[in-house]
Amino acid sequence: MSVADDSAGQALETDASIYKTLLESTRAIPWKIDWKTLQFAYIGPQIEPLLGWSQESWVSVDDWATRMHPDDREWVVNFCVSQSQSGVDHEADYRALTASGDYVWIRDVVHVVRDEAGEVEALVGFMFDISERKRTEQELLRLQKELEELSLRDGLTGVANRRHLDQILEQEWERAQRHNQPLSLAIFDIDYFKQYNDCYGHLQGDECLKQVAQLLQAAIRSGDFLARFGGEEFVLVLPQTDRVAAQRVIQRCYEQLAKAGIAHSDSPISEQLTFSCGLGSCLPGAIETLEAFVERVDRSLYEAKHRNRNALVIADTD
Repeated sequence: MSVADDSAGQALETDASIYKTLLESTRAIPWKIDWKTLQFAYIGPQIEPLLGWSQESWVSVDDWATRMHPDDREWVVNFCVSQSQSGVDHEADYRALTASGDYVWIRDVVHVVRDEAGEVEALVGFMFDISERKRTEQELLRLQKELEELSLRDGLTGVANRRHLDQILEQEWERAQRHNQPLSLAIFDIDYFKQYNDCYGHLQGDECLKQVAQLLQAAIRSGDFLARFGGEEFVLVLPQTDRVAAQRVIQRCYEQLAKAGIAHSDSPISEQLTFSCGLGSCLPGAIETLEAFVERVDRSLYEAKHRNRNALVIADTD
């Protein structure tokens, strides 16, 4: 061997050493798998501080697959194998099992290496610890869900608001049409609520609205839906409920209000708080629209308020 060849060899060894040092000094975990044998040709020493498994324990792709969360394993393995077979670079996020039994979120970035004939020769890539990113993403999703729930909830009483009511009404109307099932709707209006506020003050008025919302919620069934329509009005959506069954629910609402015994000394009709109610039931079809149905129930409430209030008026069947 000539001096030149010896120098070139030493230079290559030095370059390889420098390259390996650089790889092993990063937080990313480099690795290489021989495609024909599906054996690890190399995995960085950073794997042990992160997952607790020694370098020597990473022998084949089976070690990679079995050290993965059961819920992630099937789709990740199938996806990575199919992409590798097609010679397509890819990446996948999954939960890797640690030696202590915990899980760490990993992003595996994979590059497919081909030989001169164009056949897949090896897979090389990097594993990245993305646990902190995932925690941030999950927290953002939680906050987003919380904000969405808040946007559908009445800020004072805690029951659903008008926006949520509109959504539910549309859904239940379409469902009732699809399955040819009855749908009932009730609108409550607290009688002489302006006088209540004038007498007891707006803070006590707010407490009164909260109490009414709670007693209505306690009176209805699990599948029913309660919303604050605005001001002192509340709406009940009663899916799969005909007029007779709806009347029983409304009767419980009146009983709950009477039992609560909320004082209203300025009411012209009672010493206790009362409300009026308009109730309608229908089989949603092509004859009447949802808007017409709601308007019909609202008219029955208007009639109840003009019958000296504290009354239930049932809308005529359309």
